[in-house]
Amino acid sequence: MKRPIVIAGVVLIATGLTGGVYYARQSSPDGQVVTKPITRGDIVKTVSATGTLEAVKTVQVGTQVSGTVAALFADFNSVVHNGQVVARLEPDLFQSQVEQARANLIKSEADLERFRVAVDDAKTKLARAQQLWDNKLIPKTELEAAEVNTRSADAQLRSAEAQVTQSRAALNQTQVNLDKIVITSPIDGVVIARNVDVGQTVAASLQAPTLFEIAADLTKMQVKASIGEADVGNIRAGQTVTFQVDAFPGQTFTGTVSQVRLNPVVEQNVVTYAGIINVRNTDLKLRPGMTAMLNIEVARRENVLSAPNAALQFRPTTEMLSALGLPAAAAAARAPLGAGQTASQAGNRAGNRAAQDGTRAASENIGRLWKDSNGQLGPIPVRLGMTDGVYTELLSSNIQEGTNIVTNVLEGATTRRATAATNRTVGNPLMGVQPGPSGRFGAGVNRGAAGGAGVNRGAAGGGGRP
Repeated sequence: MKRPIVIAGVVLIATGLTGGVYYARQSSPDGQVVTKPITRGDIVKTVSATGTLEAVKTVQVGTQVSGTVAALFADFNSVVHNGQVVARLEPDLFQSQVEQARANLIKSEADLERFRVAVDDAKTKLARAQQLWDNKLIPKTELEAAEVNTRSADAQLRSAEAQVTQSRAALNQTQVNLDKIVITSPIDGVVIARNVDVGQTVAASLQAPTLFEIAADLTKMQVKASIGEADVGNIRAGQTVTFQVDAFPGQTFTGTVSQVRLNPVVEQNVVTYAGIINVRNTDLKLRPGMTAMLNIEVARRENVLSAPNAALQFRPTTEMLSALGLPAAAAAARAPLGAGQTASQAGNRAGNRAAQDGTRAASENIGRLWKDSNGQLGPIPVRLGMTDGVYTELLSSNIQEGTNIVTNVLEGATTRRATAATNRTVGNPLMGVQPGPSGRFGAGVNRGAAGGAGVNRGAAGGGGRP
């Protein structure tokens, strides 16, 4: 019996709390206006990209001959210098080839000497035969035979000389191969990869196997970034780049764009271009292969007036303003934008021209802010400049630094009912005011690129009702 009673008590308590919360929300006072002041500062427009850190110069050290690794004199992270021995292959096979080539050279030189003697003998016999022929002591056929023997011996001598040259070249080649078993570093740098171990056989056939990878100077690195085709037109050499890596999440590194390569990279029908960013790495924190999240600064405005994008996105409805007790401003909420118009003038404009006004505002980059002055809301048309996604530059002179502008309305009971009764539209703060149904600008909940809490929701600011 006790358990059903406890359950019933819990249900009654929960029901009472739910009803109390609902009654409190329904009986809460009308909405509260949230404002922020116009500020002065810098606005930076950036392009986001990702890339991979690389050494500026990386050399792959391989071997031109096949053999077994006999010894390694460098390992990962070893600092090496130009000409320093980093590995050696087994020399036995190459030494035997050198000895064989040297023996062939000696044999060829001996054959050369033998043919030289034969040539001298043939020339002597030819001279004797010529004298006997001159004295008519031998037939002419013997003289002709002596001449043939002399020419044949001379040809054999030249062949022997060529054989000596060939044997000497073979000896030199085997000697070069023997020298190649000692592998040295071609540059000063740091070993970032070792791909072999002692006792491993490497085969150099069509492609030389890579034994080591050596980075020239890790104090100077570069980021190879993938830049989308929609952003590549804004990237120029010399632009400042900031980036972060996962290894140091709280630290920001800087670099400079040095090149945007023309060669396109197409992956899954997405076109990107490689951008090279030079980075100084004096503290050696950055390492090859790290993924960098980059922000490339493409434009900057310094010491300018700016307004939050949430304020430019704010679009009060007539029902909302009436619920707030602001009937004079309610008419202005429906009026189209016009440079220099007052709130009363805006309220007298016809609502049926709203669509045409939205098009003009978009082409002239005109937006509207709402000024909060002693509890009264009034629209202020402003000309917009550059935006960084959170703040937008104000180019108009009809608004001053410190002016409180409306960014949000926290709903109360009346304003919540007024909001629910209206249609909803989505506007772009940089495209002027977008017309809603029946020629009315804005209605219901506003969703902005950088909205805030409460009625206005943004993709990049706070969000949702409090």
